[in-house]
Amino acid sequence: MIGFIVAGLVIGALARLVKPGKQNLGLLATLLLGLAGSVIGGLVANLLGTGDIFELNILGFIVAVVAAVALIGTAEGLAGRNRSRSRSH
Repeated sequence: MIGFIVAGLVIGALARLVKPGKQNLGLLATLLLGLAGSVIGGLVANLLGTGDIFELNILGFIVAVVAAVALIGTAEGLAGRNRSRSRSH
């Protein structure tokens, strides 16, 4: 379980480094998005037959980082949309 949390932090941090621009996300959001990305990466690797969902392999890791980048972009888009709505009212 601790390894899964550490992997989520690493994947979330790498995703934030890869994604251009400044992200307004805290440590907890980075952890949660990294964990979600690692689950997605594990599922994809498992579906492709390269390993188990909880097994760290290179394909799963790459997919996890890409998924986390997409999730960070989505979270930023939702947060930005909510901020613009609250300013306009």
